[in-house]
Amino acid sequence: MKVFAISDLHLSGLADKPMNIFGEGWEGHFEKIKADWAKKVTDGDIVLIGGDTSWGMKLEEGLYDVASLAPLKGSKVFVRGNHDYWWNGISRVRAGAPDRSFYFLQNDCVKIDNLIITGSRGWTCPGSADFTEHDRALYLREAERLRLAFREVEKVRLKGDRLIVLMHYPPTGLKKEDTLFTELFEENGVEKVVFGHLHGSVYYPLKSEKNGIEYYLTSCDKSKFYLTEIL
Repeated sequence: MKVFAISDLHLSGLADKPMNIFGEGWEGHFEKIKADWAKKVTDGDIVLIGGDTSWGMKLEEGLYDVASLAPLKGSKVFVRGNHDYWWNGISRVRAGAPDRSFYFLQNDCVKIDNLIITGSRGWTCPGSADFTEHDRALYLREAERLRLAFREVEKVRLKGDRLIVLMHYPPTGLKKEDTLFTELFEENGVEKVVFGHLHGSVYYPLKSEKNGIEYYLTSCDKSKFYLTEIL
């Protein structure tokens, strides 16, 4: 079993939001992703999708884009991104999954063989230049959601299990400072953290390490529309 990751697909099957307005590299970007996916992923593999899956505003629009991944191999695990406005009510989202290979995380985890995947959307961290008191409230709320998720991890975790966290926002600022998120990762024995959200000229390494944990930035434009192999 291999684990791959990609994020920020920004699909718009029913929403009028073509991504090529953000640059020529986005032209036909979903076709590029699908071609790479088909080359790499087998039925026994897992693909982590770190938020901003769809531009859809309504549930049916988002689920339409989610369903476009159904022909692709592997189990798919999702967290919500800041643009996933269609993700409204986890029960409704899960009920609309195309099949049992789709997992949507919210305050919980999924275990596949000896691998546990948990996570949350996250939020802008202290230390960011534009961090406000409004951001602080959301940052604290997202940290609490992660705590709830780790409690669920402990209910299913066995000796030898490996733990990966999937987020949308980067869990630190550019200086890799400690945050409530990184403290939770270290307290709970996380092995790898996957996230997205960052685009354009913002510099953040595609892979980094902090206190023994590997961090992967997987925004699809940053990875040249290729899936990143995590495990």
